[in-house]
Amino acid sequence: MLSFNSVNFDNFIPNWRTHMEIINFNVLVLIVQGKALYTVNGKQIVAESGDVLFIPQTTKRAGENYEARPHQKYTVLFNHDQEDNEEISFLRRNQFFKLKTRHFEYVKHRCERLYAELRGNKEHRSYICKGILQELIGMLAREKDHPTVTPMKLRYAQIMKQYLLDNYRETIEIEQLAKLIHRSPNYTISVFKEVTGKAPIQYIHQLRIIEACNLLLHSDMTIAAIANYLGYYDASYFSRMFKRLTTKSPKAFMMDGHMTEIGTLFS
Repeated sequence: MLSFNSVNFDNFIPNWRTHMEIINFNVLVLIVQGKALYTVNGKQIVAESGDVLFIPQTTKRAGENYEARPHQKYTVLFNHDQEDNEEISFLRRNQFFKLKTRHFEYVKHRCERLYAELRGNKEHRSYICKGILQELIGMLAREKDHPTVTPMKLRYAQIMKQYLLDNYRETIEIEQLAKLIHRSPNYTISVFKEVTGKAPIQYIHQLRIIEACNLLLHSDMTIAAIANYLGYYDASYFSRMFKRLTTKSPKAFMMDGHMTEIGTLFS
């Protein structure tokens, strides 16, 4: 049975450092932005955006900002028992690993939901959080046990995803992405979809609608203004796209939506 110690969100902490110690719990780390430097049983590990680390209990570990530059990450501290060992190979082996997750946005949203649920005193939160943690561990175990994507393809996809994150409000042609990785447009689309499960245009719409959700809940912008801000110059098209991805109209989401829903909307 999985049991929580804590879930932490390190949001660009200056001079972040955790001292060398032998830990008596497991740690899952998701690097959201920037880089972190870990020392694991005497070996230095640099983790960057999109990396997930599993640091098992009894490990001697320390951590700090990489090159003194702050980073953003989630850390989940938990324990497990023999029953979990039988189901999950990396728990049974009790070995450190690092992988570049193919489902970064979804894993990030699940960590966000986990962190939000553990703040305050919400009803049934322990039951919900255990389910989220089990899902995360199951997903990572599947990725680790069945690595179907080469490291180079993962790197290509990460380059493109970062470009889209930086420019999703703009009109982006597939030729622009192809130039980033020096490959043909067809190959570019194929690699992106293989790694993320989505075509680049679908990913752009997802980024835009996630931001739209945030603006609908936390700004006084009109729906038409949000549509224009996000690059949808036809407000009715924006509304159709919003409803296709969230199952709600922008107006309905503005009235009764919650940002904690976003992780499930874009699975």
